[in-house]
Amino acid sequence: MKLTTITMVTVDGVMQGLGAPDEDRRGGFERGGWVTPLWDNEAGTFLNQVYQRADAFLFGRRTYEIFAGSWGVMPDPGSNPIAAALNTRPKYVASTTLTDPRWTDTTVLSGDLATAVGDLKAKPGGELQVHGSGALIRWLLDNQLVDEITLLVCPVILGQGTRLFPDAGPDAALDLVESRSTSKGVTIQVYRPTGRPQYETATPDANT
Repeated sequence: MKLTTITMVTVDGVMQGLGAPDEDRRGGFERGGWVTPLWDNEAGTFLNQVYQRADAFLFGRRTYEIFAGSWGVMPDPGSNPIAAALNTRPKYVASTTLTDPRWTDTTVLSGDLATAVGDLKAKPGGELQVHGSGALIRWLLDNQLVDEITLLVCPVILGQGTRLFPDAGPDAALDLVESRSTSKGVTIQVYRPTGRPQYETATPDANT
């Protein structure tokens, strides 16, 4: 399976507090709920299609618990394409503390995560998708386990919050696979990592 990450971010790279305004208050964050005013039918259709492509899902514990407490308890999950995908396909959680997952068809990956994710990627299928789960995404990128990155960049600057990419971290070259924008200015960008970037080096000019 191809491991893909799907993340909604602001122009300044913040991914924290996507849903309800009080969803994530870590670090004194108080600017949650920034996606909804910028969401439109085109963005929604794109995201529905992404979820329908998934063969399995991989989560960090925090995102898993948020999803389990919302999508996992919908009374009629079949009425929503995202809920239908999440409730009918295998889910994996990277956690050393979660011992009793309540969401059906959930497996906890508590041992050697790199080996476990490598084994999942070796399975036949289309996509192993990671939604949210910022700390996990950063770890996967650090370990060169990500095959494709999808960013839904919302036209807003928050000025605070947890950023997807840290100030100091590994570098990566990316190939742009797809880029388009919605009517409300959400830019959908799909990239494939291609190793490390090439850096220009200064060379002495004999004429100067």
